[in-house]
Parts: sequence; C-alpha cells; structure tokens
Amino acid sequence: MSIPNDLKFAASHEWVRMEGDIATVGISDHAQKELTDIVFVELPSAGRQVEAGKECAVVESVKAASDIYAPVSGEITASNDELTANPALANTDPYGKGWFFKVKLANKAELDKLLDPAAYGKSIGE
Repeated sequence: MSIPNDLKFAASHEWVRMEGDIATVGISDHAQKELTDIVFVELPSAGRQVEAGKECAVVESVKAASDIYAPVSGEITASNDELTANPALANTDPYGKGWFFKVKLANKAELDKLLDPAAYGKSIGE
C-alpha cells in the first residue's frame, strides 16, 4: 500500500491528515502489518485533552497490546465508533475508514516536527 501524500507521520507510526484546524489520526499501514490482526481498540473520548508524544489510545492484536501516541496536542473532537465496532478496519483501510480519532490542534507548529511521506517511508525502509 502506498503512503498517501496528504499525511504527516510521527516516528511512532501514527499519521495525521489535516482539515482546517482538525487533525484526523490513525496508524500507518506499516504499523498495522507489524501488529497483525487487530481485535480491539480503546479510543480517547471527545473533550479529552491530549499531548503530543503521550499515550492516548490502546490497540490490541492477536500478538500484543500497543499504546497509541498523540502525534499532536489538542482536544479530542471525535473517536471512530465504526473502528470500535470493527477493529479490523485498522488492518484493511488504515488510511481511510480505519482512522482512530480527531483532534482540534492546540499548536499548529507541532506539525513541523512530523515526517512527510518520503521521510517516513525511508524511516521504515520503503
């Protein structure tokens, strides 16, 4: 799966897609492949404040449980209920229907610390 050009990435494999001042966040195709079959997600609730680089969600696969880190700081505006009901969406459509949550940005400058698709691709050996 090719990496979409409209995303930015954290080194911890979360992606961000910006729409105005709202960041949609998910995990990369690389991350879902490493986790294998995702069977459960615990997402942050709307209104929660998250901080860039801090744990904010959990994903469980048949192999292990992993923390998901907020790639940017701000307030959670939505979580993906469809993903909660069908965690496998993170495997089958990681850059689309498998998104995790949306964050209203507190500091747009944090986006500059994220990797562009080419740099992220290099970091994972693509």
